[in-house]
Amino acid sequence: MNAIITGATKGIGKSITLQLAANNFNLALCARNWQDLKNLKEEIHNLFPGLTILIFKANLEIQQDVQDFANFVETNFSFTDVLINNAGLFIPSNLLDEDENAFDRQLQLNVKTPQVLCKIFGKRMREESKGHIFNICSIAGINPVENAGSYSVTKFALLGLTKALRMELKSFGVKVTAILPGSTFTSSWEGTTIPAHKFVNPDDIASAVLSTLKMSEGANVDEIIITPVNRDA
Repeated sequence: MNAIITGATKGIGKSITLQLAANNFNLALCARNWQDLKNLKEEIHNLFPGLTILIFKANLEIQQDVQDFANFVETNFSFTDVLINNAGLFIPSNLLDEDENAFDRQLQLNVKTPQVLCKIFGKRMREESKGHIFNICSIAGINPVENAGSYSVTKFALLGLTKALRMELKSFGVKVTAILPGSTFTSSWEGTTIPAHKFVNPDDIASAVLSTLKMSEGANVDEIIITPVNRDA
């Protein structure tokens, strides 16, 4: 089985990467930092030496990088069984006062990049009548977050994209799942004084993805919402 994971070297992406590797998935991974990718590939090979691990440095805010990554995967994998659109961008701001490019940057990475990758790999899944797409959305896609206006809008859009894809692909046997995490303890929370146990652990998100992949052929998990137990999402 072959899987793509964007934003693979940190946080949720890294947890998903390691759990899929532990379950014998060959992986195509992309991130912005080449050294982080090399280190992750070495870590996986030390643990699971029989796997094929492809790495590609890409800034997925740049449309050409998105296309180049897709071409790289198609050249090296005969078929992609699982696509996980995990890479995302959060710029704290309110809608009326944010920098002029803040919305465009978040729209590109949080919506347009997943849309392009879903279109490229979803077409092949449709042809083969198999495959699974995961879009890592956010609880902000249901309940807007204060001081995160544009982020919330883009996550609403990503959830809408996921629902539309599910509708289009379900009759072809292709599954589409939205994961909606609340506050998750990743590097974006570095320096916080909030205790780690008041966040969702990235490994929990990865476990949700893996559990979904293990379900029977006839079952599609539409949405999974995971929020902290004892604090607001």
